[in-house]
Amino acid sequence: MSVRVPPDEAFAIFTQETDLWWRTGPRYRIAGRRRGRLAFEPGPGGRLFETVELPAGPRAFEVGTILVWEPPHRLAFEWRGVNFRPGESTRVDVTFRSAGDATLVTLRHAGFASLREGHPVRHGLEGAAFSRWIGLWWGELLSGLREHAARRAADALRPT
Repeated sequence: MSVRVPPDEAFAIFTQETDLWWRTGPRYRIAGRRRGRLAFEPGPGGRLFETVELPAGPRAFEVGTILVWEPPHRLAFEWRGVNFRPGESTRVDVTFRSAGDATLVTLRHAGFASLREGHPVRHGLEGAAFSRWIGLWWGELLSGLREHAARRAADALRPT
């Protein structure tokens, strides 16, 4: 995905403004239609977590743990869905590479082969059908990143 900002800004937007670009709704968030907030804690060992507003009060769900934190070039984190059993996880690797006046953001989500057949994260899909589905899911999310970065850049050019 090409994002029209330099790599340091793309990395910062990805990790510090996650809640602003990550799409909302049941397809993308644990919160579903409820209010929630998605955030990274910086550095190795930090968390990717979603705080959800529930009737009994806010509750944090840990979605992942930071494995690699190399601003502005690389980020890797363990990913766990709410329907994962203890010990189950996948891995997301994200790189940020300068491409002229933009940054090429490349994301690879791996480790699904280690999950049992019929795992709920697959939504009834296997093989190529699941690979297409997860690719489209991340494509929609990264489109949100690109759109947010473009809005942010346009806002910076507006006179105050």
